[in-house]
Amino acid sequence: MKKILGNEFIQKFEEFAPKSLAENGDPVGLQIGTLNKTIKRILVTLDVRPEVVAEAIEQNVDLIFAHHPPIFRGAKNLVIDNPQNKMYAELLKHDIAVYAAHTNLDVATNGLNDWLGQAIGLDNTEIMSISKQESYKKMAAYVPKSHEKQVREALTAAGAGKIGPNYALCSYTLDGVGRFTPINNALPAIGELNQAEEVNEAKVEVIFPQRLTESVERALFSSHPYEEPAYDLYTIENFVDSYGFGRVGNLAEPITVLDFATKLKTIFSVSGLRVVTATPEKMIQRVAICGGSAGDYYLDAKKHGADVYITGDVYYHTAHDMLASGMTVIDPGHHIESICISELADLFTEWSQTNHWDIEIVQSTLNTDPFTFI
Repeated sequence: MKKILGNEFIQKFEEFAPKSLAENGDPVGLQIGTLNKTIKRILVTLDVRPEVVAEAIEQNVDLIFAHHPPIFRGAKNLVIDNPQNKMYAELLKHDIAVYAAHTNLDVATNGLNDWLGQAIGLDNTEIMSISKQESYKKMAAYVPKSHEKQVREALTAAGAGKIGPNYALCSYTLDGVGRFTPINNALPAIGELNQAEEVNEAKVEVIFPQRLTESVERALFSSHPYEEPAYDLYTIENFVDSYGFGRVGNLAEPITVLDFATKLKTIFSVSGLRVVTATPEKMIQRVAICGGSAGDYYLDAKKHGADVYITGDVYYHTAHDMLASGMTVIDPGHHIESICISELADLFTEWSQTNHWDIEIVQSTLNTDPFTFI
């Protein structure tokens, strides 16, 4: 098994949910401690609260991976009579780092909102409200046939060659002949100074998100045998990745609003929820869902033809606006985002097994929902 630094683990995660996808001002990333250390145990949680920190200390973890950042606002002092400051002190005392993935995890492909949509049985989902779009580049690199496989594998290891959520290691190769003459102070890997050379080469083409341009270029330079690799970069105009809040899809069968709300209580293990509707017996089938506090997005759900919108923390006056617009809304609370604990744990375990990492993933067993229904 391979020991792994915290930085290596987070690099892998940020390929899945880059920090660039987060909303402006959202304090995602490392919040406490250091990632420049070997990590053996990771605790996955929704919230970082004093009881969760106590759990992490008891479990002897090196890293807490949370959805909600514990530091939304900077501390005004470090007096540990304040419970929040004391929690920070305990984390530092026990050398436990805290990393948070918030709105970047919300909008990521196969991220939080996709998990919520899957949990309630939505099919043919689409993004409810697009927040970011990312263009793609294509690299065409000219490589001696002897090094084609080496270069291709380096490029895909750097993140190139992914098309959509379901295809990876994609590339195209075209054989040809490369011609060049080394002159002046050249140090050719093939050929001699001042002599024309012909080499059987492969043109290797891969695509990648624009944000990976530098890392893909570095991968080319480090794996290519030539001191001056020849390659072209193109902007792809017919392919973008879209990211955004919420998902909209269809249930397998129509169901009444009240029956669906009752079903959601079981799915999300909540003892109570709020329903905003003028037609509780209405049959519904097209559903929008968005984790967190996203009441203001109800018009986006309506634009996508949703019969009902599910989100948390709906405000009183917003609920009146929802009713006036004819939109039915179900509010099962903010804590349904705790679905991320098991989903992230499964994802991290898969990465660990694939890469032979010597780490153990621990799921928080604490319920951090501050509300109790009576």
